[in-house]
Amino acid sequence: MSSYAERLIGAAKLDVAIYEEVEADTRATGMAMATVALVAVAAGIGSAQFGVTVLLGGIIVQLVAWFIWAFLTFIIGTKLLPEAGTDCTLDQMLRTLGFAAAPGLLLALAFIPLVGSLLRIIVPFWMLATMVIAVRQALDYQSTWRAIGVCLIGWLINLLVIGSFMAMVASRGGSF
Repeated sequence: MSSYAERLIGAAKLDVAIYEEVEADTRATGMAMATVALVAVAAGIGSAQFGVTVLLGGIIVQLVAWFIWAFLTFIIGTKLLPEAGTDCTLDQMLRTLGFAAAPGLLLALAFIPLVGSLLRIIVPFWMLATMVIAVRQALDYQSTWRAIGVCLIGWLINLLVIGSFMAMVASRGGSF
């Protein structure tokens, strides 16, 4: 079994074996959650926002977003677009998607001139690639294209939900 650091590096390197290992390891859910929280801290550091309130808020938002994203992806992948061999639990999806956030740890360096600009462009695409691999492995898909489809549908649903929420807030004058 790989160490936490080896899992982070393997996930970032799109190592399918690491995603399979994390999917099967029921004890890795806490590590996946820690990865998401650490990425939120890294993003806060990279944007030079060090306040405890800002960092804690970022962690909470990222953890909630991770859970919602995993739930949506799980439902879309197992109910809407399953393959014949699809076999997945929500916990498996949480673990693989949590580790898929690993490239986001580099955002801690985003405050560095030039390097930061490059990281802000590269890291989101890198995380998209790790997410597709995580989804493909968690759902036991043979097709990467199907995993891309699941991610795309989930992203569109997220946009609709966020857009609806923003419209509702705006219609109330920004308050509830």
